[in-house]
Amino acid sequence: MSTPTFDQLLEASCHFGHLKRKWNPAMAPYIFMERNGIHIIDLYKTAAKLDEAAAALKSIAKSGKKVLFVATKKQAKQVVADKAQSVGMPYVIERWPGGMLTNFPTIRKAVKKMASIDKMTKDGTFDNLSKREKLQITRQRAKLEKTLGSIADLNRLPSALFVVDVLKERIAVAEANRLGIPVFAMVDTNSDPNNIDFVIPANDDASKSIELILDTVCTAMAEGLEERKAEKADANAEAEEAAPAAPKRERRRVSRKAEEAAPAAEEAPAAEEAAE
Repeated sequence: MSTPTFDQLLEASCHFGHLKRKWNPAMAPYIFMERNGIHIIDLYKTAAKLDEAAAALKSIAKSGKKVLFVATKKQAKQVVADKAQSVGMPYVIERWPGGMLTNFPTIRKAVKKMASIDKMTKDGTFDNLSKREKLQITRQRAKLEKTLGSIADLNRLPSALFVVDVLKERIAVAEANRLGIPVFAMVDTNSDPNNIDFVIPANDDASKSIELILDTVCTAMAEGLEERKAEKADANAEAEEAAPAAPKRERRRVSRKAEEAAPAAEEAPAAEEAAE
């Protein structure tokens, strides 16, 4: 797991914050200086916090748990979708469905509705409907796919949230806080870091900055998934090696019994001859 260098963070414009008049005083510990009315983020702290967050996300991925990525701002959508898909994690890049976490069973029902429509299409039920009903169902399916298609495999609440802009995604953060779900986030100088468990102070508006941060955490998660796969393979190999050992022990036990019985069998005819 490698953390971006100071120069890489600088080149990706991770250090640019917002105008001084828009700042959140709670971000003061992460601000290096002010230049031309704009706050500059301390990239040494960004690197340290990014390393900490990446290690925690790697551990979550290694344990087989899910991390939900959230980013509905234009410049982050495609990056988040690509990076989350690369590690097989769910993501939300359209409007955040209110109650997605706090009312998760209802969201699951909507996902199941999408699955039932797909089943209708496969088993031929869809072909028996009228043209108007087909149109309504097709539109409903398209709408569900747009908002919930990326979380179709999320069968239970995620173990963590990764948010790109905590100010824009404040509803998602509030729901996670309410349920005690850890929140990892890119936090700019205009945002409040107090409700975030793993703060990554960085520019959350520049696409290069977003891409660099996401690439780092997703690479760490990919490493965690590979380690999990390797450990499973080792465990399976050990189980396979242990399985034939039991029959071998059983065969040795049977052979020992046969050896013990052989002298007794030889003595029996001798005893019969002596009796005669």
